[in-house]
Amino acid sequence: MSTLSTDAGPPKADHRATNPHHGRRWLILAVIAVAQLMVVLDATIVNIALPSAQQDLGFSNENRQWIVTAYSLAFGSLLLLGGRIADLIGRKMTLLIGLVGFAGASALAGAATGFGVLVTGRALQGVFGALLAPTALALLTTTFTTAKERAKAFGIFGAVAGAGGGFGLLLGGVLTDGLSWRWCLYVNLLFAAVAFVGALVLLPRHRREQGVKIDVPGTITVTAGLFALVYGCANAETDGWGATGTWGFLVAGAVLIAVFCWLQTRVAHPLLPLRVLLDRDRGAASIGIFISAAGMFGVNLFLTYYLQQTLHYSPLETGLAYLPMVGVLMVVSTVATSVLNARFGPKPIVPVGMVLAAAGLLWLTGLDAGSSYAAHVLPPLLLFAVGLGLVLPLCMSAATSGIDPADAGVGSASVNTMQQVGGSIGTALLSSLAASAASDYVAGKKPTAEVIGQSALESYSTAYSWSAVFFVVGAVICGLLFRRGAPKVDPDAAPVVHM
Repeated sequence: MSTLSTDAGPPKADHRATNPHHGRRWLILAVIAVAQLMVVLDATIVNIALPSAQQDLGFSNENRQWIVTAYSLAFGSLLLLGGRIADLIGRKMTLLIGLVGFAGASALAGAATGFGVLVTGRALQGVFGALLAPTALALLTTTFTTAKERAKAFGIFGAVAGAGGGFGLLLGGVLTDGLSWRWCLYVNLLFAAVAFVGALVLLPRHRREQGVKIDVPGTITVTAGLFALVYGCANAETDGWGATGTWGFLVAGAVLIAVFCWLQTRVAHPLLPLRVLLDRDRGAASIGIFISAAGMFGVNLFLTYYLQQTLHYSPLETGLAYLPMVGVLMVVSTVATSVLNARFGPKPIVPVGMVLAAAGLLWLTGLDAGSSYAAHVLPPLLLFAVGLGLVLPLCMSAATSGIDPADAGVGSASVNTMQQVGGSIGTALLSSLAASAASDYVAGKKPTAEVIGQSALESYSTAYSWSAVFFVVGAVICGLLFRRGAPKVDPDAAPVVHM
C-alpha cells in the first residue's frame, strides 16, 4: 500500500527557485511510479503463480497461505515504521535501500528450492516494501510544489497504483505460462534496476528531519502482536481451534496489541497517535477497510485455485479472468468517489456496498466442477466488484478526512496498514476454516480423485461463506458508526493516495 510519510507538509513558496531538481520533476515522478508499480503488482502477480509454485516445490495446502500472508503481514505491520525511517535517514537513501532490498528478496524467493526459503523471501519483500511505499509518497509530495501540478502528479501516481493490481494479474499469467512462476519474482529485478538508476541520478539529497525518533517499544509490540494473531489463525489449520497453541497465540496477540495501544498514549513520539482512529467516522472507515481486506484477500486466493485446479485454466487465462472485475472496480470506485460520496456520504453507501459484496460471495458458493466462467463465475465476480467499489474508496477517503496536517502521513499509513493486516488475518483465518471443511468432507470416505476434488470445492465454498459473513458484520458496524451527511472537503488539503 502506498502512504504519505509523516513529514508531508505544505512546501515553501520559494521551493521552485531554490530546488535545482525542479526541472526534472516529471522524470522523478516516472522513477517513483516505477518503484511503486513494483510494490503494487507484487501483491497480485504471485497469486497467479502460486498453484505452479506449490506444484513445483511440493508444499501443502496448509502452508500455501504463508506465501501471501508473509508478504502482507510484514508490509502492513512495518508501514508506520517505514515513514519514520525515511525521516530519520533521508528519503533518497531510504528509497535506494528499499529498492536494493526488494530486488534481493525477490531474487531469493525466485531461486527458492523449498517452502522455507520462499516464505523468507516473501517476508523480506514485505519489509523492504514498507520502506518503499511511504518514501515514494513523501518524495512525490515534496517534488511537486504547486497545487495544480501536485494534483496532476498524484492523479498519475494513483492511476499507476490502481492499474498495478490488474497489470500484476496479467503479467503473472504471461510469465508463468511463458517462462516459469519464478519469473513472477525475478521481474522485480528489472523494475528495481530502472528505478535505482533513476533515483541515483535524479533525486536530490535529503537531510534527515530534526527531532525524529523511532518508537521502539511500540514497533516491537505491534509487530509481535500482529504476527501472533495471524500465526494463531494459521495454527488452527493444522492443530485445530481447540489447540492450546492456537489460543495461546491469539491471546498473546490480543494482549500485545492492547499494550501497544497503551504505549501510544504514553510515549512522546507515538508510532500511531490514537487520535487518528478515535474519531467516529475514521474509526468506522478503518473497520470497513480491515473487514473488506479480510474478505477480499482470501477470496482471491481460493478463486485462483478454483480456476486453475478445478476448471483447469492456465495462469494466463486466470489472469484474464480477473480483468473484468478490476475494470468494474475502477469504474465504480470513480463514480462512488466523485458522485455518490459528495451527495450522500459514506453512511448509506458503504453498508450497501458490503451487502452487495456479501451477495456476490454467497453466489460464488454455488460453483462446482461443471460451472462455466461466463455463466457462473463472472456474474458474481462483477457483483462483488461493484460492492468493493462502493466500499473501499469511500472508506479510504473517510479514514483520512479531517486529519490534522501533522498527522496526515501517519493517518494514511494507518489506512494502508489496516488493509494489509486485514488481508493477512483474513487469509490465515479463511485458510484455516477452508482446511477444516475439506478435512470434514473426506473423513470416513475413500480418498478417490472425485472425493478430493469435491473436498476442494467444499473448502472454497466455506471460504466464500465466511467472507460473506465478514461483509455483513461490516455493513452493520459501518451503518451504525458512520455519521449522516456528505463529508466536508478542505480545498487546501494535500491529496492522499492509497492502493
